[in-house]
Order: sequence, then structure tokens, then C-alpha cells
Amino acid sequence: MEIFISGLFVGLAVAAPVGPIAILCIQRTLKRGVLAGLATGFGAATADATYGLVAALGLAVTGVLVSYTGPLRIAGGILILLLGLMSLRNFFATHRDVEPEDRGKGLIGEFASTYALTLSNPMTILAFVGLIAGLSAGDSGGAFYLVAGVFAGSALWWLILVAITKGIGKRLSTDATKHLDLVSGLVLVGWALWALFGG
Repeated sequence: MEIFISGLFVGLAVAAPVGPIAILCIQRTLKRGVLAGLATGFGAATADATYGLVAALGLAVTGVLVSYTGPLRIAGGILILLLGLMSLRNFFATHRDVEPEDRGKGLIGEFASTYALTLSNPMTILAFVGLIAGLSAGDSGGAFYLVAGVFAGSALWWLILVAITKGIGKRLSTDATKHLDLVSGLVLVGWALWALFGG
């Protein structure tokens, strides 16, 4: 249980920093509803758990992944750039309010895109290499508890973020919500350029 709780706090710490995933989660929650925000967040949490599992199964495999951090960073930069350009395109296109029946559609795509984007972040790999390497005596059972804790902590953060965003969204005007595409698009494009040049 101790290891699980440690993993839970680590999952919160890894997920909480504001980044492109948080921006996407906020944007999708405001524009498409709570289910879209949760699909985005749980895509990230599942990717965190995937890398944690890889690290738990063998540091040698993780070492191979670490050696490809450059290409992974570039792939992630391209994905973020595409998402940013799509947000900008949506802003400059004719806006229309999302009808209730439109909400909740495309949840698999939102989950999958966030899962892929989080997997392409080399910092996630490095974080889990450190976590599993620090586990006493390489106890594989303990490692799996740690992975479960990390997933729970990450998922908890996304639940909190979606709840906060939903509460704030009720106070935003329609015009302010529409301009979210512009703001998030510019931030995502800037983030992508930084990732691509850094890669």
C-alpha cells in the first residue's frame, strides 16, 4: 500500500504541470463537454501507465526508448503543431455553438490522440526510469503497485482539472469560449516549435 500511495503522489506530480495536454483537456472540456475532457485526460493517464509498465518490466527496454528521445520529441512536436493548427483553423472558420447531441462524439479519437501525444514525450520515459530504478531491490510486484498508483494519481489530476474547467466554463461568455481556440492554438504552435527545435 505504501508503494501504491507513493505512486499516486508521483502520478499527480507528473500530470499536474501545465503543458499541451492540459491545454487540450481544458479546450475540449469547454467546447465538447465533460466526457471529451475525461477522454483526453484518461488518454494521458493510460500513456503514463504504459511507460510505467515498460519500466517495471525491464529497464533495458526503457534504456532503448531513452536512446530515441530526440525522434520522439520531434514526433510529439509535429503532433502538437497539427493540433495547434487545427485550433487556429477552427477559430478562423465560421463558429457555431456545439449542440448537445454533438457532445461526446469522437471520444475514442480524443483518447487516442492524447495517448499518442503523451507517449511521444521523452520526459515521461525518463521520469519512470528514475521511479523504477529507485524501487528497492527491483521488486517487480512493488513496481506494478507503483504503476497502478501512478495511473490513479494521474487520473485523479485529470478528474480535478475537468471539474474545475467545467465550473469556470459556466461563467464564461460564448464569445470568450470561442476565443479559446485562438489562445490554445497559438500556445500549442509555440510549444510545438520549441519541441521541434529542441529535438
